Amino acid sequence: MSNKTTSGGEMDPVQEEFAGRVREVGNHAIWSLSSCKPGFGVDQLRDNITETYWQSDGQLPHLVNIQFRKKTTIRDICIYTDYKHDESYTPSRISIRAGTNFNDLQEVEVMDLNEPSGWVVIPIKDLNDRPIRTFMIQIAVISNHQNGRDTHMRQIKVHSPAQDILGPPAPHLPGQFLTNEFQRYATIR
Repeated sequence: MSNKTTSGGEMDPVQEEFAGRVREVGNHAIWSLSSCKPGFGVDQLRDNITETYWQSDGQLPHLVNIQFRKKTTIRDICIYTDYKHDESYTPSRISIRAGTNFNDLQEVEVMDLNEPSGWVVIPIKDLNDRPIRTFMIQIAVISNHQNGRDTHMRQIKVHSPAQDILGPPAPHLPGQFLTNEFQRYATIR
């Protein structure tokens, strides 16, 4: 499994959002952590500032739980790490799990990281190589570099495809009704 990071000249998740190729859907979710030091929790993980971070406080694995109110299409998870600053706090093995709740989570991806600095992009795909649809994502830090106990993650972004994966959008004609309710009455049955 390979890393996709900006330090290697690969995809930058922020630029992908600005270009309209993906939508960040993490703000539609409820976030929780297995543990955190005071002042180093979800707020720091989601503040769009790469100098702040979540710091766990407890035994491995360290968990980030992301629960959506409705089934959501997930294309990738992007995690910002900085080995140069965090050293033994930097994750070295991450497991991504998906399901409807805590009781039925299934591992969908495992990634080994080697001193990552920058964005690590973890594609989330089903058996047919398509983005998954799920109610819940769990990111589990299985191990850290240098056998570190606590972990630092600086940012996490959850991306959905910008377009519906069922097909390209229909061309819009002026005066055409676009909502499902209007379209329901657009034809004679």
